[in-house]
Amino acid sequence: MRYAHEDAELLALVRRYVTPERRYLKLGGSVLRMRSPEYDRFVRALGEDARLITPDEIATLLEGGWRERRTAAWLIAVGRRTEFRERLGELLLASEVCCVGLAYCVALAGFGTPRDADLLAAYLDRYLRRPDLAYDQTVVMGALVFTSLNLGGDQAARFLGPDGMWEQWLHDAPHMQHTADPAAALSLFRRLCAFVDECAESE
Repeated sequence: MRYAHEDAELLALVRRYVTPERRYLKLGGSVLRMRSPEYDRFVRALGEDARLITPDEIATLLEGGWRERRTAAWLIAVGRRTEFRERLGELLLASEVCCVGLAYCVALAGFGTPRDADLLAAYLDRYLRRPDLAYDQTVVMGALVFTSLNLGGDQAARFLGPDGMWEQWLHDAPHMQHTADPAAALSLFRRLCAFVDECAESE
């Protein structure tokens, strides 16, 4: 992992894309609570930066900490940078840092192909077996349900069916039940992916 305080290249990118107006903190559910004119400025700025940032700059941000990775994932989502699909899948599965899983999932759900569904399912195959780890199980399930519905498939069905891994995980991780509502997560992804579309279409 690279650290901005000891890496001039990364620090320059952080100052350019991550920290202006505390962008990294607003990317996520809090963006849905923003109001105009702040919201309109935020949408335009994120859309513009998603078009301007280079693939090498994105790759560098993905080597940083959670703030850099979160911002990079949203720029990937808005810029439709599908060439980063596999990298996002790797980072999601590794779960090296906190506070980033939702951003990875927004990008993958926004891409919305069968491969994206496979990457989300790979995460669930690993982490639904770990009730001791309160990671991103719920948001990944929401992303997979969203993607499955858009694909018209049943990629999420094997997890959510009777005696499926989701039910078993909830049984083994009762401390997570208050946050583990796939329907609420699905609603969140619908709203966040609509926000991504709005940013992508902004001028």
